[in-house]
Amino acid sequence: MSNKTALITGATGGLGKEFVRIHAEKGGNLVLVGRNPQKLEQLQHDVQNKYHVKVTTIAVDFTEFDAAEQIFSELQKANIRVDYLINNAGLGGQGTFLERTMEQDINMAKVNMIVPTKLMKLILPQMIKRGSGRVLNVSSLAALVPGPLQAEYYATKAYLTSLSDALWYELRDTGVTLTTLMPGAMETGFAKAGDLTNTKMFANAVSPKKVAEEGYQAMRNGKMNVYTGLRGWQQPFASMMPIMPKKTMMRFIADQQSNNKKNR
Repeated sequence: MSNKTALITGATGGLGKEFVRIHAEKGGNLVLVGRNPQKLEQLQHDVQNKYHVKVTTIAVDFTEFDAAEQIFSELQKANIRVDYLINNAGLGGQGTFLERTMEQDINMAKVNMIVPTKLMKLILPQMIKRGSGRVLNVSSLAALVPGPLQAEYYATKAYLTSLSDALWYELRDTGVTLTTLMPGAMETGFAKAGDLTNTKMFANAVSPKKVAEEGYQAMRNGKMNVYTGLRGWQQPFASMMPIMPKKTMMRFIADQQSNNKKNR
């Protein structure tokens, strides 16, 4: 692992930090990508001092349309080879489609769909040329169903999951694999940022540590999908999705995500 470099987006968040820890513990070098330069610098300092690995930081706002190109340009300047690409950054947000602003939804599409798509377009050819590489796309259990009160978020994760599964097939026999991580609700900054803290959905949120460990190992093994971090109603619900009537399912999801009685 000492010669493997992992690029991790959303590196300063809860799940991102866990991925950083796991890879650094194995002696791997890191490229930490996030929006806040100060948080990146502090994480870089902490990781280098504790694990004695090489850590590069790239500060970029994922809502900028050329965010992925900025990241790739920095990689080329520093002559960094990415062995593991972990597309972890994500953006959510509670509210009906008409309550949310155009800017909020377009930014979500950029963060959750455009940036990971572009990063794969830019980095996968290099991996294929070498005949080795691993990609982990952090999606969500939300990808499997429509999600009233987070309609756009669920739709963006459905896109990412569908794309990732198709690429898993297309990449066969290249030496490169693509894994999609499908967690349930987690104890990260995601809920607070998306105004979901007081919802039933996050009442039984799990620690991101186990989610990251299972996702990382699944990526190393080249597994296509990994479901983890499901607690309470989420575990039986996941198995019932294919047979549950869609209207009933959406009513249940809306209730789980609502922090306002008028939306239930």
